[in-house]
Amino acid sequence: MMFSSRTLASLLFLATIAQAGNKHLGSKRGDHKARSHNINVQTRQDSRVFTLTDRYEGATFFDEWNFETFPDPTHGLVTYVDRDTAFAEGLAYVRDDGVAIMKVDNNTFLAEGEHRKSVRIHTKKEWTEGLFIADILQMPYGCSVWPAYWSNGPAWPSNGEIDIIEGVHNTTQNRYTLHTSPGCFLDTSKHNPGATSFKEVSFTGEIDTTNCDANVDFNTGCGIKDTAQNSYGFGLNSNGGGVYATLWTADGISIWYFPRDRIPEDINSEQPNPDSWPAPQAFWSSSSCPMNQFFNAHTFIFNITLCGDLGEATYSGAGCPGTCAQAVTDPANFKTAKWKVNYFRVYN
Repeated sequence: MMFSSRTLASLLFLATIAQAGNKHLGSKRGDHKARSHNINVQTRQDSRVFTLTDRYEGATFFDEWNFETFPDPTHGLVTYVDRDTAFAEGLAYVRDDGVAIMKVDNNTFLAEGEHRKSVRIHTKKEWTEGLFIADILQMPYGCSVWPAYWSNGPAWPSNGEIDIIEGVHNTTQNRYTLHTSPGCFLDTSKHNPGATSFKEVSFTGEIDTTNCDANVDFNTGCGIKDTAQNSYGFGLNSNGGGVYATLWTADGISIWYFPRDRIPEDINSEQPNPDSWPAPQAFWSSSSCPMNQFFNAHTFIFNITLCGDLGEATYSGAGCPGTCAQAVTDPANFKTAKWKVNYFRVYN
């Protein structure tokens, strides 16, 4: 059972506008039949071999996702709609150029306190370990908007949560966070802002918090802030988006953000070679958080909620007008509340 005290957790973020966890409340597991494309694209660096096993892109992007309709677990002012409704009302679709769109309703005027229609999708398949790469053309942002791209396992927090993209309102710096059962910590000795290579086993982002235990500090988790001002929201979108790569192995979890003009060619050619990449922005080592103990059987998720525990608590400090609930009433506030995704690919 998750906490109902997320408002207190959010209040802790007023100073740092860090991420919240607990998005997993009510998370459902879908049909786990895998769509494996059996694509024998491989790359080798020393003993590493990465094989592209799952491709979510183009006209079939939404085929292997569940559209979840349970009440928002973070108490956001949204109604998550089913697949048919999402497609019928233009909240989810694939453009002619193959870009997948997920968005908040930006046509309907609402009374204060009413819920706005939105989308939350989970992969039908689940994974334990792998290289997960998402090419994001644009992401949601704006006053009251709280989006996330993330993963979690069953019986939360026993099997962990990985927050890959998350923020709120008009922030420009992304935060990466883990939420786990007791005993997992961020190894701060791996922090090295000057690291240039993944092989240095370091990370370059700023340390926010170090205890990943969802049962302490009001589920703050162990977070790392990206130093790039174009890693989230308007900055990301105005730069043409970018790629977020998550490598989950027995050694730890690493996350990279590559702006559009700095995406490694091996990613574009579908032959990813993390050993040749720079140091990641975030890294949680098995030295202080054994992966096989805290992470298992994850589905991946895209969602957009509005206000909610974190959005409400940080609204006034974000320089947004009026109240968060008032912002939700006006559809004009949600022209930028949309995901535009080129692809989500999984290598194992």
